[in-house]
Amino acid sequence: MIRRGVCLVLAAPSGTGKSSVSRALLQTEPALSLSISATTRAARPGEIDGDHYYFRSREKFAAMVAEGKMLEHAEVFGRHYGTPRAPVEQALAEGRDVLFDIDWQGHLQLRAALPGDVVGVFLLPPSLAELRRRLVARGQDSAEEIDRRMAASRAEIAHWADFDHLLLNQDFAATVESVRCVLHAARAARHRQTGLAAHAAALLAED
Repeated sequence: MIRRGVCLVLAAPSGTGKSSVSRALLQTEPALSLSISATTRAARPGEIDGDHYYFRSREKFAAMVAEGKMLEHAEVFGRHYGTPRAPVEQALAEGRDVLFDIDWQGHLQLRAALPGDVVGVFLLPPSLAELRRRLVARGQDSAEEIDRRMAASRAEIAHWADFDHLLLNQDFAATVESVRCVLHAARAARHRQTGLAAHAAALLAED
């Protein structure tokens, strides 16, 4: 049966476990793929254009925005990031689902660009103290950087009400399963079941 794909947005403050949940979903959901962003930053060693990112000049990126070829975009520390429209629309039309790792602003832009196609899930940490503990445990950031990330986390959490689903990421396996349930329910939404309308009509026409 033909269906339309789903845009699944998974958002969370840094350190909440979003990347781990995303990896677990991608490993077990064959019809789900991670959205590839475009960026104006230079490629790092080993990164491949079209695989890790679409690497574009500032001029090309600006032209894509002006021409409506970006579903969402933002500037982060002087570099531009965004989601090209064409690959996502093709995936949706072919019944493939796309996972997005974007913040609340990108989520709202995506919903505006693709109304009816976006399902948003926001992950909450058990507490801010636990979130700080996780960031410290990484051992990657200075105390000043952790303070900056905590402030950014508070700002991100303030937008929880913009999402369709809210989950507390306290038990990793339970969180992954909950997000999987959200995805499966979204796939079954009536407006996405483009191949079932004719089937329902045919059933009613049977003797």
